[in-house]
Amino acid sequence: MNPLDVLRDSLYFFKRNLGQIAQLCLPLIMLEALLQQVVDHSTEPDSFPGISVIVGLLVYPLYTAALILFLDARSRGESPRNRDLLAMAASLWPRFALLTALNTVLILLGLSLYFLPGIYLMVTLAFGEYLLVLRGLAPLAAMKESLRMTKGHFLRILLCILCVMGPLWLLKGATLAVYPEPQNPVVSVLIDSAHSFLQLFTSVVLFRLFMLINPLPEKNDSLL
Repeated sequence: MNPLDVLRDSLYFFKRNLGQIAQLCLPLIMLEALLQQVVDHSTEPDSFPGISVIVGLLVYPLYTAALILFLDARSRGESPRNRDLLAMAASLWPRFALLTALNTVLILLGLSLYFLPGIYLMVTLAFGEYLLVLRGLAPLAAMKESLRMTKGHFLRILLCILCVMGPLWLLKGATLAVYPEPQNPVVSVLIDSAHSFLQLFTSVVLFRLFMLINPLPEKNDSLL
């Protein structure tokens, strides 16, 4: 399947399930944005920059794991309850947080090394979250398997990511131009929440690619 078909199918799924995705993920996304605001306003500008990353590690694994579980369930025609998805996501939090931390450190290190290594790692580690959640792999094993799975599919994955993130980066820049810093804290929370919620579409696209490249046993590879 070419990238345009992947994006089309993913967009159809995202729109069709927008309400449940919002109910599942948006409260945690807004909590994450609120915590970031609290941290930003309670720390000095020259304080340890990793604090914001730590805040993200507290919440991001919960709503992302819940979304992946939701995508997997819908691909099999199931309609799980949000509280069940969140409970399963909470049980995965320690391993998911460790995987997120490792990915973040490696990608940031790669971006600091003339940018291209960071892009390479962003693509080749893209399936690690799905392998951890859906196959139960440990963080390092998930990263290793993601490197293997993405071989031969690098350009297709990269194109799909850029087609989603490119417009979102432009939208973020336009929003900052309209509402420049310093922003009202409430406005800032709303903007950050909206941006993070739209980024969930990337997870939908990557799940579609994941299922096409190496579908799980006895599961439908189509988004319903």
